[in-house]
Amino acid sequence: MAFRFQRRISLAPGVRLNISKRGVGLSVGPRGASVSMGPRGAHAHAGIPGTGLAYRTKLSRSSQASRQKQVATPSTHATLEERIRQGESLGLRLSVNQDGNVRYLLEDGSPLDDKDVRWLRRHANDDIRAQLKTLCDELNADIIRLGRLHLDTPSPQSRGYAPRHFAERPPKPPKSVSLPWWKALWPSVRRQHDADNARHQAQFNDDYRAWEHRKADFEAAEFARQQREEQGVLRQRDDMTLTLQERLEEIDWPRETVIDFDLGSDDTTIALDIDLPSDDEMPDREWTMPVKALKLTPKSLSATRQRTLYRDHVHGIAFRVLGAVFVRLPHVQEARVSGYRQVVDPATGGTRDQYLYSIKVTREQWNRIHFDQLKQVDPVAAVEAFTLRRDMTKTGIFRDIEPFKLI
Repeated sequence: MAFRFQRRISLAPGVRLNISKRGVGLSVGPRGASVSMGPRGAHAHAGIPGTGLAYRTKLSRSSQASRQKQVATPSTHATLEERIRQGESLGLRLSVNQDGNVRYLLEDGSPLDDKDVRWLRRHANDDIRAQLKTLCDELNADIIRLGRLHLDTPSPQSRGYAPRHFAERPPKPPKSVSLPWWKALWPSVRRQHDADNARHQAQFNDDYRAWEHRKADFEAAEFARQQREEQGVLRQRDDMTLTLQERLEEIDWPRETVIDFDLGSDDTTIALDIDLPSDDEMPDREWTMPVKALKLTPKSLSATRQRTLYRDHVHGIAFRVLGAVFVRLPHVQEARVSGYRQVVDPATGGTRDQYLYSIKVTREQWNRIHFDQLKQVDPVAAVEAFTLRRDMTKTGIFRDIEPFKLI
């Protein structure tokens, strides 16, 4: 049986730990939510870069109410309150550093002075607190998710492919505007009006035809994929390879994950090498929300907790990859999965690959797992039911192993 490792796919990370998947919250570090200040009050904006997802909520009371309760004090420059009273719209950013402290910045990155910060916090305290609480919950939930990747593993019986719906809406037809009767009396005005309507209609016709072409191409691609995943994977090697690649790319990976894979010569076996994240990429703290202060409080994770999280994470990756193999490639009867990470070689000072585990799994063994009870499955223990090479302590300290040779 010959294996060739030549197909490599890089799986982009899904939700980063420092931002909310649903677009609600403040970022840790340079990426942050925004607060727009205007005559009608303050509004918070938050979103995920590149997705179009966004969130907006009103933060402060109206400027009229502010004027009734605030008295401007002399200053060498206009305060935040004064600028808002004058009708100026300001863009502000809130960022949370690694210590959990909130900084309030103008769009150009310059910080607000203490007086402006006090004014903003006084008028937006409750809503800023709600935003920080949302972020705190999201950050902690994402830490937990790192150790539970296996929960999304599909059952090997859930085969087939449901074509997606074309989500792009068709262009709207132009509205024909009638001329007032007194303008219609002028031939030149009427001709210009008719020409404008004809131009708008022609543009709509072009846009609609282009939309129809995109829709037809999308539906054709979806139909081809359905045929490939339901029939092609049973007999065509290229279809098997493309199907697995697409499925692995669609997994919501929380960290960048690189996989080499190739089918055996008879298409009943597959070998996969997973370039795992290093243990120092795991979060080293969780977060709490103080009762009064507008900040987040970091709490360091113990070394044992970090190692346990890393142990669960790397085994969850193997479990999730095996799930994709056995559900999408029904012809495959055995999978070999090996995971390695980059470590510093103390002898040379360079880096080398350190294999953490190497697993051989048959389809029969995989089918013994109760996929309707995945919450009760420990992926670390699950792989021990297979043919396994792994040298690991109970707390997740790994030693080098020799992966199964690819004969």
